[in-house]
Amino acid sequence: MSNKTRNILKITAIILVVLTLLMQFHLIAIPAIAGYKYWIVVVSFGLLLIAGK
Repeated sequence: MSNKTRNILKITAIILVVLTLLMQFHLIAIPAIAGYKYWIVVVSFGLLLIAGK
């Protein structure tokens, strides 16, 4: 896996966690994924594990 791919996975994970935090603090509302906040964080953690060397 190239460094570019790793960086893209890390950035994606960070964006997902920030999105979840904003939803948790009621700063944004996306009703379609509101029930999956926990799983979004789990997927983000998995992406970081995959991107690790």
